[in-house]
Amino acid sequence: MRPMRKIGAVLLMLTLILAGCGGTGSKPESETANNGGKVKLTIWHNFAGDDLRAKTVRSFIDQFAEDHPNVELDAQAIPPDGYRQRLSTVAAANELPDLMFVYAGSHSQELYNAGLLQPITDVLDQYPEWRDKFLPGAFDPFTFEENEVYTVPLGMSATSILYYNTTLFEKHNVKVPTTWEEMMTALKVFNDNGVTPIALGNKAPWVAQSTILGSLADRVTGTEWFMNAVEQKEAKFTDPEFVEALGYFKQLVDNKAFQEGANTIDNTQAEQYFIQGNAAMLISGAWTLTNLAASASEEQMQDIDVTVLPSIPGGKGDPNTISGGAGGGFAMSKRTEGAAREAALQLIYTVSGPEAQKAIAESNSMVMYDTEIEESKVTSLYYKAYNLVKETGITPVYDAYLSAEGADAINNGLQEIMMGGSPESVAKKLQDAQARSTAE
Repeated sequence: MRPMRKIGAVLLMLTLILAGCGGTGSKPESETANNGGKVKLTIWHNFAGDDLRAKTVRSFIDQFAEDHPNVELDAQAIPPDGYRQRLSTVAAANELPDLMFVYAGSHSQELYNAGLLQPITDVLDQYPEWRDKFLPGAFDPFTFEENEVYTVPLGMSATSILYYNTTLFEKHNVKVPTTWEEMMTALKVFNDNGVTPIALGNKAPWVAQSTILGSLADRVTGTEWFMNAVEQKEAKFTDPEFVEALGYFKQLVDNKAFQEGANTIDNTQAEQYFIQGNAAMLISGAWTLTNLAASASEEQMQDIDVTVLPSIPGGKGDPNTISGGAGGGFAMSKRTEGAAREAALQLIYTVSGPEAQKAIAESNSMVMYDTEIEESKVTSLYYKAYNLVKETGITPVYDAYLSAEGADAINNGLQEIMMGGSPESVAKKLQDAQARSTAE
C-alpha cells in the first residue's frame, strides 16, 4: 500500500508540473499521463432521488464529465435501499467500480479489511486549504493503517432529530417532551384526539434503528457500553441495560406511538404524512431537511420545529445528544491505478471539494465542513436544525458500528417488536449475530 501511494504521488507531481497548474479548471492529470487517450472511469453512488442533495451531487459528477472530455465516465446512480447489497455483491467478486460511495463505520471498515480499497491521502495533501476546513472528527471513521485516509465525507449524518408540529402541540395543549413521562403523556393526548403521535416509515427496516433506537438506547446504556458490546468485550447485547433500552422502544409501540402499517410504508411516505399535518412528530435524520425542502412549502415548514429525544430516567447516557457522525463519501478501489487513479482523485475533489460542500449545505443538508452558506438558499427548518446540531453531542448510529449481520438482526428485530415480539428475544438474536461476526 505505501509504495503504491509514493508512486502515485510522484506521478501526480510530475503531471502537475507538466500541466502548469492543478486547479479544477486546468487540464486533468489523466490526460497528460495518458497522452490524450481516453481514460475509463466508473463511479457508483446512491444519490438516485429527486431531493436537492441528490441532484446537487449528481450535478458535480456531470460537471466533472463535462470538464474532462478525455475521461469516459460510467456513473451509476443506484437507489439507497438496494445500494449496499449490490455493492457487497460486486465486492465479493472483487469487481468494485473505481469509485464508490461508502458509509462510515462497518461498511467502509469491511471493505478495507478485505483489502479492496486504497488511500486517497494524495488528494488531501494536494489541496491542504480544503483538507484543513473539515470539522474535527470528519476523517476519523475513514482513517485506517498508518493514518491513511480512505474517504472524504460529503456530509454529516445526524439521524435522530425529533421534528414536531408546533400547531398541533399548541392546539392540543401538549408540552414538547423533554422527559420520558412527558413523551408518554403526549402519546396519550394525541391518540385521544385522533392524531398520530409519531410518523414512522419502517418498510426498509433500518429506519427505526437509525432514527430511534441508536439515540434512545444510548440514553439508557451510554456510549461506552455500546462500543464494548460491539467488540464483545465486557458487554453483551443480552445485558439488562440493553434489554431495558429495547423495552423503551416497545413502550412506544404499546402506547400506539406510530400509525397503523408503519412497517409497510417507506420513510418518504412517513415524511409526507407528517408534513401534511397527520402526525404530531417525526423522528428522522438530516436527510428529511433536504427531502422536505424539495417537496414541502415554506409555509408548511414554518410550523415545524426540532429538538432531541427526551431523557430516560436513570439513564447512563447524555440526553442532549443526537446519533450521527461523519456521513459517507467516495472510496477508491485498490485495482484503480495509473491515469484512471489520477482522474479518480480529481473526481473526488470535484464532488467533495469546497464548491461542492457549499452547494450540498445549501441543498439543506448537513456537512462536516466549515463553509459559509447563503440564508436565502436554505429553508427556515434547515436553520433550526443546523443550530440544534451545533449545540448537541453526537452518539453512534448502531448500524455504523455493528457487523452487517448484527445490523440486520437489530433492524429486523425492531420490526418484530412492532409486531408483538419481545425485547429479550431480539436482544439474543443481536447478541448471537454480533458474537458470530466478531469470532470470524
